[in-house]
Amino acid sequence: MADLTDAEIDAAMALGEKLARTEPRAKSARYDASSGRIEVELTSGSAFAFPARLGQGLEAATDDELAQVTVRPGGYGLQWEALDVDLSIPGLAAGIFGTKAHMARIAGQARSPAKSAAARANGAKGGRPRKSGTA
Repeated sequence: MADLTDAEIDAAMALGEKLARTEPRAKSARYDASSGRIEVELTSGSAFAFPARLGQGLEAATDDELAQVTVRPGGYGLQWEALDVDLSIPGLAAGIFGTKAHMARIAGQARSPAKSAAARANGAKGGRPRKSGTA
């Protein structure tokens, strides 16, 4: 590996400082058992919360395990060491709770009165209609 020049080191440090000011970084995090959410306070003074069970690897965790959340050094992520789970703060702030496959799984599990009613109606008709041929 080539040695880094002073200019490259300075540029990397400047980029790190810029990202620390502009990207979300966690100051603290806690699990609120009454709401079932992880609450995150950011270094900017903002805060957000998300349902803990949406996080990849947290679906079957107990309340005691969820309460063991810690902030990763630099505030870039949350960690549950006993569960071997790490989630990124920028991802969580954007509503990304895991990998693409995990997000697809939780999206398909959505339950709503409209979705349930449509499934019952389709079932009463013999299931989902077949796709018609295209020209």
